[in-house]
Amino acid sequence: MKQIILGTAGHIDHGKTSLIKALTGIDTDRLKEEKERGITIELGFAHLELPDGSLLGIVDVPGHEKFVKNMVAGATGIDIVALVVAADEGVMPQTREHLEICGLLKVRHGLVVLTKIDMVEQDWLELVREDVREYLAGTFLAEAPMVEVSSVTGEGLDELKDALARLAREIPPREAGHIFRLPVDRVFTMRGFGTVITGTTISGRIGTGQEVTIYPQGLQSKVRGIQVHGKEVTEVLSGSRTAINLQGVEKASIHRGNVVAQKDSLRSTFMVDVNLALLPSSPRKLKNRAKARFHTGTAEIICTVVLLDREELKPGEACYAQIRLDEPTAVLRGDRYVLRSYSPIRTIGGGEILNALPRKKKRFSEPVLSEMKILREGDTTSIVERFVRQGRFEGVAQDELTFLANIKRKKLDEILQGLMSRKRVSLYDRERGLLIHADFLEKARDEILETLKRYHEQNPLKAGLLKEELRSRTTGSRNPKLFNALLSRLTREDLVVQDKESVRLKQHRVTLAEDQAKVREEIEEIYLESGLQPPYFKELTGKFSRNTAFEVLQVLLEDGVLVKIKEDLYFHRDTIARLKDRLTRFLEEKGEITTPQFKEMTGASRKYTIPLIEYFDKAQVTVRVGDSRVLRRK
Repeated sequence: MKQIILGTAGHIDHGKTSLIKALTGIDTDRLKEEKERGITIELGFAHLELPDGSLLGIVDVPGHEKFVKNMVAGATGIDIVALVVAADEGVMPQTREHLEICGLLKVRHGLVVLTKIDMVEQDWLELVREDVREYLAGTFLAEAPMVEVSSVTGEGLDELKDALARLAREIPPREAGHIFRLPVDRVFTMRGFGTVITGTTISGRIGTGQEVTIYPQGLQSKVRGIQVHGKEVTEVLSGSRTAINLQGVEKASIHRGNVVAQKDSLRSTFMVDVNLALLPSSPRKLKNRAKARFHTGTAEIICTVVLLDREELKPGEACYAQIRLDEPTAVLRGDRYVLRSYSPIRTIGGGEILNALPRKKKRFSEPVLSEMKILREGDTTSIVERFVRQGRFEGVAQDELTFLANIKRKKLDEILQGLMSRKRVSLYDRERGLLIHADFLEKARDEILETLKRYHEQNPLKAGLLKEELRSRTTGSRNPKLFNALLSRLTREDLVVQDKESVRLKQHRVTLAEDQAKVREEIEEIYLESGLQPPYFKELTGKFSRNTAFEVLQVLLEDGVLVKIKEDLYFHRDTIARLKDRLTRFLEEKGEITTPQFKEMTGASRKYTIPLIEYFDKAQVTVRVGDSRVLRRK
């Protein structure tokens, strides 16, 4: 069965509350002050059983200009609007403002109810009827049914019920949405139950026992119980007036304007990117950085309106803007919002939220405006690709995309498969589901190649750059997973060579200048001739230029000509190879060797033999057993 919400709209004292009481028997004015003053201040709620047996949830909104913010809260999530016009007064200021608000919120269906017909003559009623029709021309209620009723005599109530039943049958089922969300319009406590919140479920579904998050605070809770139209249910669907008993949260920590949502499904934000239309009836232009009142769901937040392509917005015009909020909120792409002037307070415009978690935008920027146009007019695939691109080098998680693009995971996966097959996006971290756009992947790849190129130019005698140092020098690949993925790709493309902990370009070769080549020959000759008793390297720096000697030493080490045994002590690789063969044969024959025996084998002093035998331990040739060494078993 379809879930339908009816909302009233209209000027103060035009009989909205009396009409609902006559229809349902429920008095929606529950506050003492409302009874005393005879006006609706807060939102009221009722329900009506239609002739076909279906239930219509009803939200009664205040008509006084001081309480229009409560009317905006009540208009959230309604499917049908009943525009109530008193026959003795006709169209009045709040009639106009309420209708404008419904238009901004994209309410598509409704009817007109002329009330108090028992108080006017037929001729006057005919004039009011024509006046209302003339006013509604060009609005979404231009062709809407018009029903004339008297809440006092009951005249026209049956016709109104029939008209509501027809509308309820004709309107298409609302898009359920994939995330449960309920903007809170009332919070109270019930003895024995604790905290209860009410509101209209605007998307998704939730059941008892499920976990929820309250935004923007990020409070965690669990659904203890659910009521719809005063009856206990185990699950609630989009489009229902809902009361939820929450577990583990205090009444004082929740307020009207909060959103109860599926656990961890939304993100709190101080900014939203929007399409903004200024009403033709707005009394003045809207200047850049003007203060205003931002209404979405049941929240009202003071904000600053940043116009992205102009200095001022004229009545009847539209543009892209960034709304910067004084307090956080939690919304989804595609949500509608209403903008009211800061002072004097009146409705001036509104539109659609395009990005529910944006970065600060630069004004008069072509890339920014192009991005906004895609988010407003592009197809779903283009929008998903744009959100991945906004992740820049950090990337975007797949779970985050379901929030940003506001689409179901199944549909998102289909879109991502297409984008990945066209190589527009890449999944570089499967564990976290992180995606990066092709443009930034290529930038990060090129940055690695350029960094290596500069390093080789500045350090021609070094074979490569340490991986971690390379990663720290590239802003585009600071993420280790992305960096490793790029290195693997560049290796497959035969552009770089990875050698243990260092990386070099494939074409890079260490080339020594003529004087350096001569020093290399001399140093290698010294180590080759000195055998097992070579000089400590610091002893050679007096013979050669210190810088040249160290540069040549690095080349000899990287080429494997010299072997580092300990700090400042090096041996020629041929010397080490011959000693290893002798040691291995000895151990194969004798089974073990002591340090004195090893010293005798080398013919060298202890300052060489101790580091050498420890080197063979580290090289996993030998293993120490007591005071002896034996061959390490492979």
